[in-house]
This record gives sequence, C-alpha cells and structure tokens, in this order.
Amino acid sequence: MRIAITGSTGLIGTALAQSLRADGHDLVKLVRRPARAGDEVEWDPKRQYVDTAGLAGCEAVVHLAGAGVGDHRWTAAYKKEIRDSRVLGTAALAEALASLDVPPKVLLCGTAIGYYGDTGTRAVDEEAPPGDGFLAGVCGEWEEAAAPAQEAGIRTVFARTGLVVARGGGAWGRLFPIFRAGLGGRLGSGRQYWSFISQHDHTAALRHLLDRPELSGPVNLTAPEPVTNREVTAAMARALHRPALFPVPAPAIRLVLGEFAQDVLGSQRVLPHRLLDSGFRFAFPGIDGAIGAALKG
Repeated sequence: MRIAITGSTGLIGTALAQSLRADGHDLVKLVRRPARAGDEVEWDPKRQYVDTAGLAGCEAVVHLAGAGVGDHRWTAAYKKEIRDSRVLGTAALAEALASLDVPPKVLLCGTAIGYYGDTGTRAVDEEAPPGDGFLAGVCGEWEEAAAPAQEAGIRTVFARTGLVVARGGGAWGRLFPIFRAGLGGRLGSGRQYWSFISQHDHTAALRHLLDRPELSGPVNLTAPEPVTNREVTAAMARALHRPALFPVPAPAIRLVLGEFAQDVLGSQRVLPHRLLDSGFRFAFPGIDGAIGAALKG
C-alpha cells in the first residue's frame, strides 16, 4: 500500500515506518517544512494546511504527531502546545482527507489511554467513559477532531496507547539509564497501575489495526496484564541486575513535575479487550518479557 505517516521520526513512527518498509509498502512522510523529496508532503497543523496533492493515491494514513507530554514542565503555554499539536493537527488532517476525490480507506489516529483519567484499581476497557483532568480532556478533543474523516466514510481507528516499553525513547527510555546506574525506585506509593506495551507488540498492533477492516473507533494498545509501579520497579531491577533502593516520594515528584505529577502518580488499569477479541496475540504480554525485549532491541 501507499501509506502516509505523520510523526514518522518519533519513537513510534520510526519503528512503524521500518516495519512497513520491510514489507514493501510505499511510505509518504508529512513534514512541517517544504517537501524536499518525492516521499514528503508538507503540512502545518497550526495553520491548518495540508498539501493534499501529495496524499493522492494513499490507501492509509497513520497520524502519530504531537508534542511530548513529559518533555517540559506544564506551563500554561506548554499545555496549549500539547493540546493544539494534537487537536489542530488531527482536524487539519481529517479535513484534508475528507476533501480528496478518492480518500484513503483508513485513518489510524494514535491517541492515548489518558482518555480514561485516573482509574485507580478499577480495570477499564474501550466501553469506559472519559475521565477527568487535563489529559483526559485533550484526548477527548483529539478524537473528536477526526470527525470530518469519519463523516466522509473513512474507517477511523483511535489507537489508545499506554506506556511503550522501549529503550530508545519515550517515557520508558528515561528509566533505563536511571535504573542502570542503580538509582531506580518506586514513584510515590508504587501502588498505581501502569498499563504498558512492548514496542514490538505496539508496532505489530498498529499493523494489525491497518489490516482489519472490521475495526474502527477506539482500540486500547496495552498489554493484557497491567502492573503496578512497584512491580515495574522490581522488574527493572531484575532485568538490569541493579538494586532499586531509592523511592521518590510524592511531594518531590510534585515539586519537580508540577501539574504533570498527578498523571505520573495516577493509576490507569486499562485492558485491550477489542484488540484481543480481533485476534491479536501479544509476543510479550508480561512486564519481564517487555523489558527484556527492549534491552535486546
């Protein structure tokens, strides 16, 4: 297929692009500058601009772009950047795709399990309502912004992603050097649930969603066995053969991270029911396997 991707240089986009290219798919990258090559298409989410001519012939579009949630302290300006990069970008892309004479068959939009807010010890699946808080609100607007594509008859899938266990980037990528140095420990009480997914399984799940015409709407991309932060800490210590003796108290996390701390300390116990029901099988369903795969990768 000819497939367009936003966010192709990020952790998730890079892995997906490599997988698709390896199977012979023709990729088009959306870039925020004038196109310099035949496989590039210019777009500017803030200006709501997409060069639609470059999307002609694309059978699928994967939308992964968005400002990093944990990259900066949450000032009012950066919260606006987090929201606008997702909501405006999705709206611009959805409207552009809906305007095409021959629109793509599928829009795969990467969103997040932040949609559910803090679920505590309660397990939730795709049937759960949206939660409270900044990220839950952003995720709701993010998905609503894809309405033009849905109204145009484009199969639209929302990949609600959990914490991707990867060594090369993302939130988990920051944990590996800390634990390798013997400075790792639980965060706050450690009782909060972390819904994770290995990078291998995440890429495979995105491919699965592209290939399943019966799937649309929200699909949780998390492993079937959510674990607590305390269990993650123990697993990281085992995998790296290091002690995990330095718990970080909640007040210190709040001091360093500000408002973002409530999401780090919050609990999300999210289950991938629709993914499993559609026949997907995880290579690394448990936390030890996911961490081991990241270390080998």
